[in-house]
Amino acid sequence: MTPEPAAAAPAPAARRAPAGAAVLREDVTEAIRAAVVEELATVGFARMSIEGIARRAGVGKTAVYRRWKSKLHLVLDLVGAFAVEGLPVPSTGSLYGDVRALLEVMSHVLRHPVASAVIPDLLVEAARNPEIADAVRGALLEGQRRMAEGIISEAVSRGELPVGVDAGRALDLAIGPLYWRQVVVRDAVPGGYLDDLARSVVAGLTAGPA
Repeated sequence: MTPEPAAAAPAPAARRAPAGAAVLREDVTEAIRAAVVEELATVGFARMSIEGIARRAGVGKTAVYRRWKSKLHLVLDLVGAFAVEGLPVPSTGSLYGDVRALLEVMSHVLRHPVASAVIPDLLVEAARNPEIADAVRGALLEGQRRMAEGIISEAVSRGELPVGVDAGRALDLAIGPLYWRQVVVRDAVPGGYLDDLARSVVAGLTAGPA
């Protein structure tokens, strides 16, 4: 693969890059990400290495390290792309509809090979290292929490929920059963399951704290 070229000198008004800085080619970045998916499927997170990723992508190790400082940060970046970050908050006009839409998105995310292969391994690593735990929490929860907060806010404005309902509790009620079924037990989601789960979540939220 052709080495990444050095950045051209910018115009005087533009922000000047450091001497010798490299342009991060998108095709190289995508090749590395694809290699990570293959490595995870082949050897798992614990045995995965930057060397193996670079070899599979057909690039040098420096191409990987220009983008991510460790395999953890590389994987977190990849997982973050499947953690509903950047997706719009559901807006169906009802609490049930919004919860059902959130469950549909999360069920799709958890079925993705990257998520199902790496999330369990990341949680094991997180239990051993607080720094990893913080990074995992940010990558996995930021997007979901934003969506849950939006759903709760809209439901409150429609009068479906009282002020003060905790978005974290909503996530626990919704995502907990889904994660258990799809990631821990690895059972298929039967027809109607997401509908029933959405109804249970709405019932739990409208009932208030025990």
